[in-house]
Amino acid sequence: MSDDLGLFTDPDVDERRPVKRDNSARDKAKKRKKTILWLVVALVLSAGMGGAVYGYRELRGIGSYDDYPGSGETDVIVEVQDGDVVSKIASTLYDNGVVASARAFIEASKTDARVTSTQPGFYLMKTKMSGEQAVARMVDPKTRVPAVQIVGGIKLTDIKVGDKVVKGIYSLLADASCTEKDGAKKCLTVDEIKAAAEQTDPVALGVPDWALADVKRAEPQYRLEGLIMRGVYQVKPGVSAVELIRSVIVASVQKLAGAGIPGGTVNTGFRPYEILVMASLVEKEAIEKDFAKVSQVIYNRLKKPMALQFDSTINYKNNQPHIRTSDADRDKPGPYNTYLTQGLPPTPIGSPSQQAVAAALKPEGGDILYFVKCQKDGTSCFATTFEEHNANDQKAQREGIY
Repeated sequence: MSDDLGLFTDPDVDERRPVKRDNSARDKAKKRKKTILWLVVALVLSAGMGGAVYGYRELRGIGSYDDYPGSGETDVIVEVQDGDVVSKIASTLYDNGVVASARAFIEASKTDARVTSTQPGFYLMKTKMSGEQAVARMVDPKTRVPAVQIVGGIKLTDIKVGDKVVKGIYSLLADASCTEKDGAKKCLTVDEIKAAAEQTDPVALGVPDWALADVKRAEPQYRLEGLIMRGVYQVKPGVSAVELIRSVIVASVQKLAGAGIPGGTVNTGFRPYEILVMASLVEKEAIEKDFAKVSQVIYNRLKKPMALQFDSTINYKNNQPHIRTSDADRDKPGPYNTYLTQGLPPTPIGSPSQQAVAAALKPEGGDILYFVKCQKDGTSCFATTFEEHNANDQKAQREGIY
């Protein structure tokens, strides 16, 4: 009989001896496991080697690759971002169905070095293009969608000067929204862009946290003023008005951050939005070499406190391009009349430049309180007393400066 030790007792033999069991089944199972394990290892190594060989072949340009035969079918807009190299552009084209493979574009680009100088922006391409045709179209200047150029001091809306119209930001964006796809031209209208700007939740438009409260308080038609600073903006045609505005504001907020808003406003004594308003005043009231001095006048007058008395704020509300204002204009109450209302206007009065922002962050210094344009190139004369200022003003008038 067997016992717990796995030993067998022979009734005719007094000694106990171990039983020899049949281990053949166990040995076979072990062999099967080892065989399966080695098969798995072999497959993994094979796959790894295959992937390595494939990667090597791709890097070395060995082997075939997919490529469309023609010049394309339907229009599609693709974006090249700042810093994109040829391989990244190729991947973008592949993702948008322009080329059959990234390699098709990369190989074709080797015959045209201009591809390496492709600028950031949006390009009107076609689906199912051969690599060669895609390269030829990408380097064609007509393929790139024109960027929007915002100049310092420009307003959201148009200003009429005599028989001419100075286009505002909304009109420029409407122009940039146009694209001809598959033979049909499609554009957003100024009214569509204006409505989106005035009626959409500011958060959805990309308005930053530091400006949100002021934007919500402002009159709808003025609330986005100043948030699109001077610069070049890439605009994607074919998107909604909200998407269009948001893309530009988000890009502008990045530019403002680089210029020091909100980060550089900590020690100024003013909120980031107030610095933005001040920068817009500086932009309108002076030429660049006088920016820091005009900024100092603003600081000094606000500190006293003393009315700013800027014609530019009244003309902004009246949508006029004039330098001076009339007695009737100055006598009409309102938040943009800085003759009657102390402090800053409720919103910026135009798009500030980086230089104007820098001046608003770091004024000239000194006790100057007055200035007037006293030279025909726009240079201003500054004074610490009203008597000095009055003399500068009369001299400018006698010389026909204004």
